[in-house]
Amino acid sequence: MPRQRILAAGTWYTHDAALRPFEPIVRRRIHKYQETRTRLTGGKITLADFASGHEYFGVHRDRNEWVIREWAPNATAISLIGPFSGWKVSPEFTFSQQPNGVWELRLSPGALQHGDLFKLYVTWPSGCGERIPAFTRRVVQDEETKIFSAQVWAPHHPYVWQCPGFRRPAHAPHIYEAHIGMAQEDPRIGSYLEFKEKVLPRVIDAGYNTLQLMAIQEHPYYGSFGYHVSNYFAASSRFGTPEELKALIDSCHCAGISVIMDLVHSHSVKNEVEGLSRLDGTLYQYFHEGPRGNHAAWDSRCFDYGKTEVLHFLLSNCRYWLDEFHFDGFRFDGVTSLLYLDHGLGKRFESYDDYFSENVDEDALAYLFLANEVVHSVRPDAVTIAEDMSGMPGLSAPAVAEGVGFDYRLAMGIPDYWIKLIKEVPDEHWHMGNLFYELTNRRCDEKTISYAESHDQALVGDQTLVFRLIERDMYNHMNVFASNIRVDRGIALHKMIRLVTLVTAGNGYLNFMGNEFGHPEWIDFPREGNSWSYHYARRQWHLRDDRNLRYWFLAEFDKAMVNLSTSHQILDHPGPRLLCEHLKHQILAVERAGLLFLFNFNPSTSFPDFVVPAPPGKYTVFLDSDRTTYGGFDRIAPATEFFTVSQSTTAGTGGHSLKVYLPARTALVLGIGKQKQAVRSSDYREQSIARKDNA
Repeated sequence: MPRQRILAAGTWYTHDAALRPFEPIVRRRIHKYQETRTRLTGGKITLADFASGHEYFGVHRDRNEWVIREWAPNATAISLIGPFSGWKVSPEFTFSQQPNGVWELRLSPGALQHGDLFKLYVTWPSGCGERIPAFTRRVVQDEETKIFSAQVWAPHHPYVWQCPGFRRPAHAPHIYEAHIGMAQEDPRIGSYLEFKEKVLPRVIDAGYNTLQLMAIQEHPYYGSFGYHVSNYFAASSRFGTPEELKALIDSCHCAGISVIMDLVHSHSVKNEVEGLSRLDGTLYQYFHEGPRGNHAAWDSRCFDYGKTEVLHFLLSNCRYWLDEFHFDGFRFDGVTSLLYLDHGLGKRFESYDDYFSENVDEDALAYLFLANEVVHSVRPDAVTIAEDMSGMPGLSAPAVAEGVGFDYRLAMGIPDYWIKLIKEVPDEHWHMGNLFYELTNRRCDEKTISYAESHDQALVGDQTLVFRLIERDMYNHMNVFASNIRVDRGIALHKMIRLVTLVTAGNGYLNFMGNEFGHPEWIDFPREGNSWSYHYARRQWHLRDDRNLRYWFLAEFDKAMVNLSTSHQILDHPGPRLLCEHLKHQILAVERAGLLFLFNFNPSTSFPDFVVPAPPGKYTVFLDSDRTTYGGFDRIAPATEFFTVSQSTTAGTGGHSLKVYLPARTALVLGIGKQKQAVRSSDYREQSIARKDNA
């Protein structure tokens, strides 16, 4: 079975005999990264210092003047236009040309005011047009005309951080993936403040220690889920102001919760007025020239990662969100598309040859090395997660082992496995050996984050796990007053699937907002095809709160499961260690963090005296998916105690075993001693205050 082992010394590629033939290619790629770093820094500054373009470009207020800079090498003239100029070109607001394609404008302190709208009017040899600056920090859309404009953002009272010294705890991340706009119940776009007041308390109560925010970077089309970014340094204004986003992040920190964001550096929106495309009149300023510059499948533009100015822009973007908004890290979106010249489309990646062919964009790979170096040098505690479906070796191997340096990679094959299993195999035929293999099949030298489903599995045209399990009976049979066979089955399997995914996870766990209580609807943003409806772009929290509905049971189980994991630091321990894999009975038993996890997937047969190998001791029930509190049938008394007996023939456990009653479709967690309690947000706040007082 795969064993999780993070390298303490040496290089990741020398520990795998199958990789040794590719060592020259690996060394070449590492050399390219090092060579690129030297080119960017000149050997005179740090890479983090290089990644500070946001402090030079864009709009900045100095004591005695405004300074505005833009990189536009193909431009022949640039003017600032806005209400202050009557939206016309004016000599007073005309930029002067500087070396290396840089344009600069200096204005008196009174020339611009906080809240002023503006754009650039750029002229190039073959034409001209209005553009939004590449480094702008605020973009707003006119409600009537739907036109986007940049906005001067220099509030008289900038946000004052309440927990400025927050650092991400070193424990395994239990991630709550969320979208600000669709987090509210009403059919409209939600705000940062609404999330802080109404949703964050739910995340805290559910026990998650990390909040992952989607769609933060400004994007012109709401229905893109935030993945067609136009303005990389601007927090989406449709959710509120930058100060309100900071208040949300600060509240998370004061509650002991880390906040990471989706960072979309794999491609860019095609829009020309709002985005980067043809900012100076060329298609190749930030992107590749010709067909390579277009992502046909995503209808977007592809960055040229070999260009110094592009690396300056993207690396500065990494640092900006850490510096300005105190984010604690990033999930890098679309890494597979970024890494391969064919974007990995239609490839199965079944051989190491796929990772070391000419199909790999080595400039893009060098960028990922550089990005991880910047993030971890600016914030050593920050976390980076790679969304890569190809499984490229070394991606999340640590930098000290000459890896690319991501802290984690998403185990993207696991949700696909669950979908395939539920669709194609009746659960009475689920094979425990295959299940355990699929859930633990990962490289031993890289950390991974597992999940049963994310937002990807809930998009329109697809189905959530709970809907696949219960189907249309969700609409009429989720009340607690009447039994329904399909609902009972779905609830039981939903709990077991999530628990077995968590306990077999490599080093972290992820859940998408609402899936913890089995949200019944898919996600579909307002668009022409649904008459611009918000009905499916929201979360129906009242379902979770209504104790007359069974959603309550799923939410309570998820809460207990996550709190058990965080309080016992299950994912910080190696494992899982397989204890028993009974194919005929459909029973799986594993040990991790000193706890026994017993799963009886059998749909109809309960086992009154099932023998499980176990370390010696007296065990009690720490978690029982069959509790009526979680929508079960209470077939095991909560106070039941289980004693091991000596059995010299039992292999690998010191000769001890337990006899356990395992009800059908039930998961049990047994432990020795007293169950630990999770640290709550109020406890963290008190600890933070104590640390300040001691300092």
